[in-house]
Amino acid sequence: MKKFLAVLFAVLFVCASCFTGVFAAEKSDVSEEIAIKEAVILEENGKFTLSITLQNMSKTPYANVQCFVFSESEDIKFDESCAFMQDNSGSVLYGGLLNAIAPLGTATMLLELAECKDVHAELDMVVLFPYDGETVYAGATYNEKNVGQMQFTGILKEEKAPSKLDVVLNFLKQSGFSKIGENWKVLVMFVIAFVLIYLAIVKNFEPLLLLPIAFGMLLTNLPGAEMYHPELFEGGHIHWEMFSTIGAGLLDYLYLGIKLGIYPCLIFLGIGAMTDFGPLIANPKSLLLGAAAQLGIFVTYFGASELLGFSPLEASSIGIIGGADGPTAIFVTSKLAPHLLGPIAVAAYSYMALVPFIQPPIMKLLTTKKERSIVMKTLRPVGKVEKILFPIAVTLFVTLLVPSAGPLVGCLMLGNLMRESGVVDRITKAAQNELMNIVTIFLGISVGATATAEAFLNLQTLYILLLGIVAFSFGTAGGVLLAKFMNLFLPKGKKINPLIGSAGVSAVPMAARVSQSVGQKENPSNFLLMHAMGPNVAGVIGSAIAAGVLIALFT
Repeated sequence: MKKFLAVLFAVLFVCASCFTGVFAAEKSDVSEEIAIKEAVILEENGKFTLSITLQNMSKTPYANVQCFVFSESEDIKFDESCAFMQDNSGSVLYGGLLNAIAPLGTATMLLELAECKDVHAELDMVVLFPYDGETVYAGATYNEKNVGQMQFTGILKEEKAPSKLDVVLNFLKQSGFSKIGENWKVLVMFVIAFVLIYLAIVKNFEPLLLLPIAFGMLLTNLPGAEMYHPELFEGGHIHWEMFSTIGAGLLDYLYLGIKLGIYPCLIFLGIGAMTDFGPLIANPKSLLLGAAAQLGIFVTYFGASELLGFSPLEASSIGIIGGADGPTAIFVTSKLAPHLLGPIAVAAYSYMALVPFIQPPIMKLLTTKKERSIVMKTLRPVGKVEKILFPIAVTLFVTLLVPSAGPLVGCLMLGNLMRESGVVDRITKAAQNELMNIVTIFLGISVGATATAEAFLNLQTLYILLLGIVAFSFGTAGGVLLAKFMNLFLPKGKKINPLIGSAGVSAVPMAARVSQSVGQKENPSNFLLMHAMGPNVAGVIGSAIAAGVLIALFT
């Protein structure tokens, strides 16, 4: 693998160096030369008009700019109304003054023709413009009267067809290799994308989302591909009118699913269809542990806003990483700080994969061996009626309390209701499998598309990665500490093993498995998995509520 990556980078580097060295344009030491942008004879209703458009006129003082056209060809004759003056030899010059310059630096002159036998007749032109002594145009001559002059010959002649060599050179100039030199940062993004792909495939770090995110990151940074245009979504709004004018790419359309809040809600629908809320219903106290584990969200918010200077909207989006719930982080960030979506999504899913490494040291630091060895009684069985009423009750209560959390919580509970009702097995399985898989692909690629070199390679990204660890750490600590606090008031036979509090960060079911693993190391006969699933699924609800609170506060 290392040899393969080394060879790949070497090939990219050599190709980029060759093409950018040969074809990179050199900057001129003078102003852009006034040039003919277009010269054409137009025909309408039997009348001919000569249209000449000049470009690079924006730096020219356009007052009194004069254009003279003359031709010795018998194939073209000007209308006498266009006669401007006679030269010293008595020849009539046709033309006039340019009285306005367009915003893009172009100016067009129209001359009526009395006769036109050949639209490619021999035609010459002279442009006279005031010279202020500062603006120098390549190819122009200047006299002592501060008048600049430029001459153009054969402006209506047919251009020669490009040679085969010109075609090849033009193709190479348009290739992505020649454009890498214009923005070397894309090479760094390639390396980051390759590292994430390696972690997803070889190290199995959240591969279902990290792999499409990494590939989306690769696609959006390919020079010249034009698959994603951040300007379409500037200011947190969708500029629909620009989709046709700018030529929107594939990733622009896929990203609409995130911007409109569709993908995260559909992911929650699938999560609800796969989740058993029985452990939470059997032990309602675990709902408090799930709430306490959201401590990391708000601690990180204050740290980001008060210490590192992030805006409240940005700090909210960074803080939600502490919920250890990728779709929730994407949902909040797409609404509050879409320019940070790439770094936040990468941080959220990377740290979710690192839960088995981040949490155990914190869990052991905050608990004693005796506390970690606490054996909890088997949970009571939960009836079908309870499981059906639970998603309905949660949807009503949470949405009435925090309406902005309604989309996430509503979809989560709808999925769970389909599962528990037992009457819609077909669409339940579709939500668990086909729908979940398809949306996961679109979500990952769209998130990766936002990780452009300009948006990702900055100091803010480093801060986000560091704050992500802070958010996870405080979330883990919050759940553990609340469990210890609750034990102060519980009788001896009903005490809670504090390890299950760490599962409240909602990384389902990984955080619950970590609680089980750490607990069994202290007491091999202790089985905490089902007890930890209570706070674990409660954390999903808690992070959605926290997201709704942040959105309600800052929108």
